Amino acid sequence: MAASKRKKPGRASASPLEFRSEALAQALERQDIAAVALALRHGNTVVPLSKPGDRDRPLESGDVWTYRDPSTHEVALLLFSDAANKPANLPPTVGLQGPEWLRAFLARHEDEITTVFLDIAGPHPMQAAPADLLVALA
Repeated sequence: MAASKRKKPGRASASPLEFRSEALAQALERQDIAAVALALRHGNTVVPLSKPGDRDRPLESGDVWTYRDPSTHEVALLLFSDAANKPANLPPTVGLQGPEWLRAFLARHEDEITTVFLDIAGPHPMQAAPADLLVALA
């Protein structure tokens, strides 16, 4: 006889955090710049992390991973509409960040970041200048 698993009364099962922005995915699929700006302004974005945040300190979001070109030393920020679109050769940990975080991060690093790639490996990649994204997020 197989044992059955029963939920304890009064305990709701916690749904897993979804690392996806449907609005951003749809905007990228259409290659609609205005819709991408709207999705970034009002939704979440998946970012690769070189170091995850501390679970005991909810305000610590971890260290965002950026790509530095070895020949030009230019820095790119990679953003994703879905954690599933992140290439396997990037750090395995991701974070889910909102528009306030993205605006602050781009403003803080605008002298260093030369470009932003959205879903760089597809299925519908797009590239933007950090200054353009800051205008879109305003």
